[in-house]
Amino acid sequence: MDIEPHDIIPTDTAADQPAPVFEDFDTHGGTDTHQGGVEGLEAVHDVPVKVQAVLGRARMPIGDLLHLGAGTVVELDRRVGEPVDIFVNDRLIARGEVVLIDNALGVTLTEIVRAEN
Repeated sequence: MDIEPHDIIPTDTAADQPAPVFEDFDTHGGTDTHQGGVEGLEAVHDVPVKVQAVLGRARMPIGDLLHLGAGTVVELDRRVGEPVDIFVNDRLIARGEVVLIDNALGVTLTEIVRAEN
């Protein structure tokens, strides 16, 4: 698809254009995902997302950062036993407790964070 110069809308007039309106359409023969169902989401089930469990954060001057080395202890903004934050693609979605699973760390979710849109 080639873009011709007459197809480009200058930015000063783009705000004057009405927002596009998209019709709802059904590609799965009657499945309505707007009513809480997940039947129409099979296409994205295998899409990878980044999941992070954040123990805490710290701020320090660059000078202190340059002096960090093996054995240095960095104090975080959380206390022992406080919940950790769970992020999916850099968005906070839950909080939980750190647990040990065999020889690996895991997180038991204790709270789901609702979006405030």
